[in-house]
Amino acid sequence: MKFPWSTHYSLHWVLDMAFDEDRCRIRRGNGPDNFALLRKIAVNLLKAEKTCKRGVEGKRKHAAWNNDYLLRVLEAGAKLAAQ
Repeated sequence: MKFPWSTHYSLHWVLDMAFDEDRCRIRRGNGPDNFALLRKIAVNLLKAEKTCKRGVEGKRKHAAWNNDYLLRVLEAGAKLAAQ
């Protein structure tokens, strides 16, 4: 049985494990909200890409090291947006 807050906690866990969000030192102005939104967009893009069988953190690092894979992640996001 899923509790209503379980989705929130699972997203927070992914953001903390893949992006180390809890240690982020951005604290002023709109910075925290802007970076939180960018991280959530990145999680959605990485989850939309299905050719690589890694977790979000592994996909993030793979996209950082490999421009071809980064392009595949962006293309998967574009296909997701077109639906």
